[in-house]
Amino acid sequence: MVMGLAVSTLRYTSCRPLQEALRTRLREVAATHVRYGYRRLTVLLRRDGWKVNAKRVYRLYDQEDLKVRSVERKKISRRQRISHGPATGPNQCWSADFVSDKLTDGRSYRILTVIDQFTRECVAMEADRSLQGKHVVAALTDAIVERGQAPRSITQDNGSEFTGRALEAWAIQHAVELCFIRPGRPVENGFIESFNGRLRDECLNVEWFGSLHQARERLAKWRHHYNISRPHSALDDQSPASFASGYKSQAACFTPIERNTASCGPRQGFAAPAKNAALDPVPHLPENARYRGEALFEIAHARGSLLSLWSQLQARQSSSREL
Repeated sequence: MVMGLAVSTLRYTSCRPLQEALRTRLREVAATHVRYGYRRLTVLLRRDGWKVNAKRVYRLYDQEDLKVRSVERKKISRRQRISHGPATGPNQCWSADFVSDKLTDGRSYRILTVIDQFTRECVAMEADRSLQGKHVVAALTDAIVERGQAPRSITQDNGSEFTGRALEAWAIQHAVELCFIRPGRPVENGFIESFNGRLRDECLNVEWFGSLHQARERLAKWRHHYNISRPHSALDDQSPASFASGYKSQAACFTPIERNTASCGPRQGFAAPAKNAALDPVPHLPENARYRGEALFEIAHARGSLLSLWSQLQARQSSSREL
């Protein structure tokens, strides 16, 4: 007890002025610039002549509940964001993305598109009402079976279908590197964005599908036309399939061929040697283990001609066989 008052009832009362004028002006500026934080609002207040610092503005900013609500992004440190150079051959790098469209009855469906960045071939195109990670894995597996080889990497965005565990486990199993573009930067996956633009302009905007089965049939025909017949300006007006076959034939021409020099004939400009030419024979170690060890010892301690030592050992070996 202090002077007849309980300690629990004794509280400090703030003597600070309410600063209603500053609060009103702060609310007005915050309503005009809804995405500004307290630091930028402090700068604007100082421009208006208010002598305030950031700490006071933050206190009033917090009391008036003017904090900017920001969405916290997921931490995706495990994803690869290192920019890769351009592909220099087929099946080095693929690109994948989704395209959305609607049927005649208003129902939506999605299309998974996958292309080869080097040959520009459409390696996979799958349409369904709902496409999840398992559908992406099945489409990529069928594409590998069709092409006979898995890519080294796949460039894609940060959608839930590409960031799930199903695709990550598939990539580890097939030793495929998943390269994710930065959020909001579709230009980093320009190959697939360009392909999707051609798909929408030449197919989806031209025809109207009544069912999902009809859409799948028409998309399969358009994919075949794109790969086989459609000229591509980036490939010198060749079709992707024609460019790929031409690249394979050129690569085969420059592949080194191993030759057996022992069975080859004489090189150009040199005459073939006679069968019984008087050439020095090439010394070989005897096959007998006893004479082989003796030959190695004699060669290591020899001071004369090695050919003469070899002749002596050959003569001794032949004489021992006759006996």
